[in-house]
Amino acid sequence: MKIIVSGLGRMGMQIVQKLVEGGQEVVAHNRSAGKVEEAASIGATPAFTIQEAVDACGGEPAIIWLMVPSDVIDNVIDQWLEVAPKGSILIDGGNSDFRGDEARAKRVMAAGLTPLDIGTSGGVHGYVRGFCMMVGGGESAYATVAPALDILAAPNGTHNYFGKSGAGHYVKMVHNAIEYGMMQSLAEGYLMLKNGPIEGLDLAKAGDTWQHSSVITSWLNELSAEALHESPELEEIPGVVAESGEARWTLETAKDLGIELPAIQSAFDVRVASQQGKVDFSTKLLAAMRNKFGGHDLAGK
Repeated sequence: MKIIVSGLGRMGMQIVQKLVEGGQEVVAHNRSAGKVEEAASIGATPAFTIQEAVDACGGEPAIIWLMVPSDVIDNVIDQWLEVAPKGSILIDGGNSDFRGDEARAKRVMAAGLTPLDIGTSGGVHGYVRGFCMMVGGGESAYATVAPALDILAAPNGTHNYFGKSGAGHYVKMVHNAIEYGMMQSLAEGYLMLKNGPIEGLDLAKAGDTWQHSSVITSWLNELSAEALHESPELEEIPGVVAESGEARWTLETAKDLGIELPAIQSAFDVRVASQQGKVDFSTKLLAAMRNKFGGHDLAGK
């Protein structure tokens, strides 16, 4: 089956490139023509409309991979269901709220397609490092798309199946909430180094040291050290940190279940407070980390 990738943002374009280079035939679709032309330049078949994408597959069932924001996913799915061939597999690869996945899956199946939700992590480094993918939906559909996921996971990523519709997005949501807590802890630690009783500490050197078999060795710490090497005071970063939804959804779900998540709640609260003007060196470092792994705006938008 051909793969249509719709949504050629930071990660969507990398998915196209990695699949093409792995020998997979890809049709690339996006609202803006420039992105479609860029995908064509790296070997994808261009599609400037949804109908053109379907036509490029000869009307045969296809794997349709949507990489669009959560606030438009329902509308985008409905657009595709109007023209997508029956028997196709429809993948929601964005960070959608898992609580809506069951209803979305029912609409997709009613149209004769099979839904998959694939939470995708790796940020702007997925092309080189490999993507980490968490899958929910039909297990037979997962088996069908697994060869393409193998391409995307190379060399150091992975993919795994977690169960019914919503399971992939749920695991990814919790992953992102954990990410909030880990980032906050690192940012506070570096703040303590900077403003603590030992003056003049080299924060980047501390980060480099911690990267050598310490208990907190991690990619996030590596990115923190990189940012501090580039700008020890982080003067150019406003320190406003966006919250993209997943931690908020995790906290809402936890509240419904009576589960306390104090570390994630505190990390979330810091981001909200930063948007209200409460910024310091730690929120600057949070913004720098987000930019490093995800290409997010340093201004916190």
